Amino acid sequence: MPTDARRVLVLWAVDHTLIENCGVSKENYRLAFELLTGRSASLPPRTDGRTDLAILADLFTDHGEDVTRYSRDRQWNALVEAGIGTRDALAQRGYALPGALACLKWLAEDPSMIQSVLTGNIEPNARVKLGAFGLDRWLDFSVGGFGFDAPDRFELIRIAQTRAQHAYGFDPVSDVTVTIGDTRLDVEAARQGGARVIAVATGITPIEELRDAGADVALPDLA
Repeated sequence: MPTDARRVLVLWAVDHTLIENCGVSKENYRLAFELLTGRSASLPPRTDGRTDLAILADLFTDHGEDVTRYSRDRQWNALVEAGIGTRDALAQRGYALPGALACLKWLAEDPSMIQSVLTGNIEPNARVKLGAFGLDRWLDFSVGGFGFDAPDRFELIRIAQTRAQHAYGFDPVSDVTVTIGDTRLDVEAARQGGARVIAVATGITPIEELRDAGADVALPDLA
């Protein structure tokens, strides 16, 4: 990469942006809850653009449990075990969304682009989800932002920028950060984190709402 080239850090959301998990993500949180507490979750997890830390904490609160009784290491291990346990179901029921592979490959041809993920998932589960559909090879996970890095999504942008700075010489001030996601929270996090944002209406949020939230570009899908 030429030293005077302007770098672009592209941070992809995972669920409902690159892949459709067909409900398997919610099963991950239910299974993690059961692994930690020994009881089944009777209420659904609240997901859609939030981090694993926040989702798990709310799931525990909704069931009258205190997640702080369990160390971060135990929570992490339960989420990892749950991700592995539902991997086959994801591969059978889920799929890469239209245009996802083509976009990843197209951006990878530009040496100024650094592609990673900005996701509420912990890193091992993001790898499992993307690896199930062959999308992981186009992404540098070492410079991403993940669900146990911080409780709030906008903080993950700065974490990813710092990692890209160390790995690639990325300059958060003079270079460009672009996030790509499907929820209002994705858009709001980008605005708070000082990133540009492309929104895709492949989740539950209508394209008009993504535009109203402040997306620089809103698309019906990646195709």
